[in-house]
Amino acid sequence: MYFASDNSSGAHPKIMEAVQKANADYAMPYGSDPIMDEVRQQIRDIFEAPEAAVYLVATGSAANALALACMCQPWQTIFAHREAHIEVDECGAPMFYTGGAKIELIDGDDAKLSPAALHAAIEKTGQLGVHNPQRGPLSLTNLTEAGVAYTPAEVRALADVAHSFGVGVHMDGARFTNALVATGASAAEMTWKAGVDAVSFGGTKNGCLGVEAVILFDPKVAWEFELRRKRGGHLFSKHRYLSAQMNAYLKDDLWLEMARHANAMGKRLSDGILQIEGGELLHPTDANQVFARWPRKGHQKAHEAGAAYYFWPFDHDLAGDPDALLGARAVASWSTTERDVDTFLELISGG
Repeated sequence: MYFASDNSSGAHPKIMEAVQKANADYAMPYGSDPIMDEVRQQIRDIFEAPEAAVYLVATGSAANALALACMCQPWQTIFAHREAHIEVDECGAPMFYTGGAKIELIDGDDAKLSPAALHAAIEKTGQLGVHNPQRGPLSLTNLTEAGVAYTPAEVRALADVAHSFGVGVHMDGARFTNALVATGASAAEMTWKAGVDAVSFGGTKNGCLGVEAVILFDPKVAWEFELRRKRGGHLFSKHRYLSAQMNAYLKDDLWLEMARHANAMGKRLSDGILQIEGGELLHPTDANQVFARWPRKGHQKAHEAGAAYYFWPFDHDLAGDPDALLGARAVASWSTTERDVDTFLELISGG
């Protein structure tokens, strides 16, 4: 019953097999391995972007920060939701890698931005000229940190606002595939066709050991990305182990299969919580992240049984009124089983 994060799950056996196979011989380092050639073509085909520049790094924070650094000057500000991953979970990495750019935080329900709120934030930025931070790129987290998906139409509406002010659009896609299958969109429809200029395409949260792709739809910044990746310490010497993961991830639609399963388990969990007396959702469950409340007595039973998940917010206390409703975040993964979900539901229902 491990629902703390999809990071808690192991890697899919096909990913492990691919890494083991890549380990069997010699290969050129630093991304010159032949597997990377295949990965680059796979991603270009999937995203319908034959000219896209494609790079691999090992962490989502590196992918986001390096991509944004190519899109943002130190004197600019990145526009993002107040609960965007780059704000709440990356320890200032975007500011560090951009050389000091700030983040302009914008409010919105379910950790989503609205075009009106974005327009207002960009419009007011830089009004005092040299005395203010200047307008930089928009960064969207999809899935959002509240587990809700942006549709391609919603992305397009926000990208149109950003582009009307002459700034680019970055998508933090650590759970990109979960958002994709939740909306039924294609990779191209969710990204460049909707106005996204660069995307961090996650694999780590969806069954890989640790690999993220950065896809730059404008190849003019490719050389800058390569320099920043090397200078920032994120160019792997034994790059083939990243390539092997991504290659297996994309082969035969494994990436989609794992996300569909994780989303289905998220829905099963969400539906079950709504059947508990007092159970309610804090945000809609679009994919594999469930934000909900249920009585403290259910939390007590789950914790006694060793279930792993997070209180939401984190400062809830197990001691107190057994009928008081406490919030939680529970995340399903590719390896979550129906039995895992049903056992967890039985515990939190107080049964």
